[in-house]
Amino acid sequence: MGRPKMFRREDVLEKAIPVFWAHGFAATRLQDLEEATGVNKSGLYSEFADKEDLFLASLQHYAATSSGQNFLSPMPLGWTNIEDFLKFGYSCSPDRKGCFVISSMRELAFLPKKAFTIIAEADAEVRSLVLANVLAGKPKGDPELTADMIMTFFRGLCIEQGLKMSQPATHRKINKFVKLLLTL
Repeated sequence: MGRPKMFRREDVLEKAIPVFWAHGFAATRLQDLEEATGVNKSGLYSEFADKEDLFLASLQHYAATSSGQNFLSPMPLGWTNIEDFLKFGYSCSPDRKGCFVISSMRELAFLPKKAFTIIAEADAEVRSLVLANVLAGKPKGDPELTADMIMTFFRGLCIEQGLKMSQPATHRKINKFVKLLLTL
């Protein structure tokens, strides 16, 4: 009979995400994951097949639990939710800026093929929430195009946050962008 597992899968994923986020999939070493999670190699391999499996599980966990979706769901739907999503959805914590899913997109050449599916599904889910809010806001122009513009702007914000852009400067950009959206 094997030793009982001394960790929770969700805790390992929560601790692995910042490591993958900081180093990227390709540059993350097993030793980095062991140190961050507090679980040794044999423990990690008892739960995950390999580094790729741990990365995919981390990406899936983040996509399912990320805070951006929380900003797009409150009733009533509309422009306030979109503005809150843009202002706060890209910043999960002081040490993690941007979005892990979007950050992972920068490494597409190195990612496992299944990551493409996880990223596409997460992106589509957020876009559908953005579109629902746009529709509720009764835009003057094409709601689909407006939702696409918001998603592109959000992705850009996430990349900028990886470059450590200041929050006041980012909020000024968001305020100007939302004002522009309301004229379209």
